[in-house]
Amino acid sequence: MLPYLQVDAFTTKAYRGNPCAVVFDADDLSVAAMQAIAREMNLSETAFVMQSEVADLRARYFTPAEEIPLAGHPTISTIYAMIETKRLVPAAPKTSIRLQLEAGVIDVEILSADDLPLITMSQIAPKFLRSYCASDVMPAFGLSTTDLLPNAEILTVSTGTPQLMVPLASLDALKRAYLNISSYEKLRLKGDFFSPHLFVIQGVTDRGQTFARHFGVPPDTLEDPFTGSATGGMAAYLWRYGLIASPK
Repeated sequence: MLPYLQVDAFTTKAYRGNPCAVVFDADDLSVAAMQAIAREMNLSETAFVMQSEVADLRARYFTPAEEIPLAGHPTISTIYAMIETKRLVPAAPKTSIRLQLEAGVIDVEILSADDLPLITMSQIAPKFLRSYCASDVMPAFGLSTTDLLPNAEILTVSTGTPQLMVPLASLDALKRAYLNISSYEKLRLKGDFFSPHLFVIQGVTDRGQTFARHFGVPPDTLEDPFTGSATGGMAAYLWRYGLIASPK
């Protein structure tokens, strides 16, 4: 029997954030076994931790339907689970580790805190891939071409996992979006992306500059409550098109 821990990432409260199952000592598991476990867990992702010859540790991430090469909340969950079970003991005030993923090796930084550690991750340098016509994409989300941010390009961006970036014109459009399963399956079958990220350049509070929804791979996962990998891709998109200020 393999030990595992379920972690709620991006929150300090139980049953909030985005849950992830973290399975330890997974070196001898086959891909088929990892996929079966992920389907049984039925969370947006399940992480499998193993030893690495090129980094401090290795992890593989699976949705209930397929493997994903890089993901944010499983990375945060994996490192936290390693700390919580004393498999990783970070040094104060900061510890840096190298994590091997299917997309490559990334850096993870752990900052000590009084209650919970602050865990931050890097992502792979962004790649800007295929662009799409709005008329081909928007119906898959029950939207029209007028719901797209004016003059914006629909583009696949990868910072380890290719995500389809769809900038919308308003919060209203984002709230109305839903998956038209038939149209979406056809779009994804012909596309170069893992999952789509719809966003607007405004927050729902005065603290936010963006707000987003991330759809999954139906029927297994319809919508992800929080995604770290697509947030990285969205930031790269916003920077490329000058939609956010460049860091000074």
